[in-house]
Amino acid sequence: MTVAAVDADDPRVRPLVDELTREYTSRYGPGAEQEMSRYPAEEFAPPHGALLLLLASGRPVAGGAFRRHEDPGTAEFKRIWTHSAHRRRGLARRVVAALEREAADRGYRRVLLTTGPRQPEARGLYLATGYTPLFDLAADHETIGPLPFEKLLSRAAATPAPESAATVQPPARRSSEQQLLPVAPPGGA
Repeated sequence: MTVAAVDADDPRVRPLVDELTREYTSRYGPGAEQEMSRYPAEEFAPPHGALLLLLASGRPVAGGAFRRHEDPGTAEFKRIWTHSAHRRRGLARRVVAALEREAADRGYRRVLLTTGPRQPEARGLYLATGYTPLFDLAADHETIGPLPFEKLLSRAAATPAPESAATVQPPARRSSEQQLLPVAPPGGA
């Protein structure tokens, strides 16, 4: 497995966008695809943003992005996704960890993100990875709307785990990837 920092127009991003759009539409109905075009691609580009793909044999199996939030020192994570054929293998956790390291390396000290009320998998992921819900967990999620979470990044987040090698470098119109984030076996964390 490799992690690649890519531009939004990289052809390997298309499967992420297509499947995520179908997922949003199946859960929220027509019009949900507008979420995918809500932000211009430049917002996910260096120096203030990043788009990362987790690749297996050159094919995207998971990914995510961040952009600069209006609050200083805050990154907003978006589009965290795992291909439907690769779920339940800990890949989304690895994407979140890579995004956190990259955001911390860029000077961000806080992450905000939201997920929809019909995405219990995402809600569980964020709770399991140390995000604080900014809503009442006991409330009916359908009445809340988007479910906001936050996490403060520590300096440790900027330091890759020993097995992780180096941090991902921003795309410089290149197609190289770095070996990062060994994948846990199915059923692993």
